[in-house]
Amino acid sequence: MSPPATLAVLDAAYRTHVGAGTRYALLDFPDHANVGDSAIWLGECALLEAITGRRPVYVSTWHDLDIDALATAEAEVVFLHGGGNLGDIWPHHQRFRETVLARVRDRPVVQLPQSIHFRDPGEAARFVALADAHPDFTLYVRDATSLAFAADRLAAPVRLVPDSAIALGAQPRGPAEAPLLMLLRSDDERRDHGAPPPAGARVVDWLDDAPDLPAGDDIAARDAQARHRVARGLALIAQGAVLVTDRLHGAILADLLALPHVVLDNDYGKIAAYRATWPAATPNAAAATMAEAVAAVARLAAG
Repeated sequence: MSPPATLAVLDAAYRTHVGAGTRYALLDFPDHANVGDSAIWLGECALLEAITGRRPVYVSTWHDLDIDALATAEAEVVFLHGGGNLGDIWPHHQRFRETVLARVRDRPVVQLPQSIHFRDPGEAARFVALADAHPDFTLYVRDATSLAFAADRLAAPVRLVPDSAIALGAQPRGPAEAPLLMLLRSDDERRDHGAPPPAGARVVDWLDDAPDLPAGDDIAARDAQARHRVARGLALIAQGAVLVTDRLHGAILADLLALPHVVLDNDYGKIAAYRATWPAATPNAAAATMAEAVAAVARLAAG
């Protein structure tokens, strides 16, 4: 699991912006099945509620922001959900972020910990211009690579902190059902690992919601949806005695479960960058290819 000192860094960053009783908004709820984003959301909510003693006064997804309702809610600080979508791989989230920066200018806007990756320099320049034009914007990043990118370009404050999902804390894990589980990306961030998974491995991804997902779009319903998704993800990866994953939150949740794991990378090095900045406490290894991952699994299984 993540060391207490790491969580203290994250907690101190949040306390820079809110205290007891502060009214705040939390925007860009992850209205999709990817478990990692829901884990981040629940970590953000846990920290903010612990510090302020209250729930957010306004929540939105990327597609249902109501500027008038946000103003009526009288949030003193506007937080943008963290994750790995600051850049041009997931353009709807980036455009939403830029809309908030352009339209919410009468109060602080805080981007919670993100990884940054732009393929188009013009898109990067667009974001930098909007960020620096905002009168009170703070950017948190979760790896040293993103820090170097932002610090070289932005005049706005940029700070390095870990991913907010670590605020979920240690998670219980029962007996494994399979010797090896592989949680492998099937989306736009996947990369070629040089070979298919080995025969006998249980191979999954976590991009499909269960049919019993709670319905609704108010704050309580959004919390229930996030909890449901994270519970599904924890149960999924806990099936394995050892996990191989190229999903960052597969690795982070494995650490919280004290589950030995091997990390492959996504297409732009996000996981290696994060792990180089915030090492895991649980037995783990990094691999560049599927063959290296299989060899690392054997070492971890041998203890």
